[in-house]
Amino acid sequence: MSETPSLRRIWLCADDYGISPGVNRGIRDLITRGRLNATSVMVVGPVIGRDEIAMLKTAAAARPRCAIGLHVTLTAPFRPLTMHFRPDNGGLFLSFPRLMLAGLARRLDPVIIQSEVAVQLAAFVDLFGRAPDFVDGHQHVQVYPQVRDAFLAAVKDAAPQAWVRQSGRLRPARSLRAPKALILDFLSAEFRRRAAAVNLAFNPGFAGAYDFAGQPDFGALMGGFLEGLPEHGVIMCHPGFVDEVLIGLDPFTVQREHEHAYLAGEQFPELLRMNNVTLG
Repeated sequence: MSETPSLRRIWLCADDYGISPGVNRGIRDLITRGRLNATSVMVVGPVIGRDEIAMLKTAAAARPRCAIGLHVTLTAPFRPLTMHFRPDNGGLFLSFPRLMLAGLARRLDPVIIQSEVAVQLAAFVDLFGRAPDFVDGHQHVQVYPQVRDAFLAAVKDAAPQAWVRQSGRLRPARSLRAPKALILDFLSAEFRRRAAAVNLAFNPGFAGAYDFAGQPDFGALMGGFLEGLPEHGVIMCHPGFVDEVLIGLDPFTVQREHEHAYLAGEQFPELLRMNNVTLG
């Protein structure tokens, strides 16, 4: 008699809690349904008041295990929490391409970056009364050159028991049809090495990056994300409802509603079952 293979436990993490009321509501809805088991919070977001935090804590407390992390944000259109943050663009963070290029050219000041990450960590502790379960980065800033060492140093100092999110696949593909994933694979290899050097835990695999501009079939994408994802791997997602606040801050809008609809529907649990995966 063949043995039934054990279930793979993965993290399905909704990014961007705090960016808008509709995104917050969508994430809480999926946590309540048991369709997410992690979310990361933007403490620099415009919708991050005590009431929104209280509702998130209530939703998470009703589930057996829902991790809440810090979504470190260092890119526009958001503003730093620290004074004299540089480089900036009229008081805003740089765009993510400019930040990445500045890191590659070694034009960033790691001390300034570490201070901003430390202040965001402290803001999370003030809001939740505890350190984050994990720490990741908006637009994957945590894996950028120069940013990564400052990020890891701040986490090691303030939340050494937290795990950090690396954005590389377990078995990187060579296809040039997914350039974003290839860049993340390359940058994450060094991030993993440096995280291990300072004894910070990180997820063994990652999935969820895709080109949302064409509004692809999210259900089909999820099938690919689950394929080969190891135990404790992370799938990043961005569910939510579109509102004026979101439209003013982020180009990723309607596709968030498509993600929410799929994750809330009945096809998703069946996909998990077919792949022998659990969020519980």
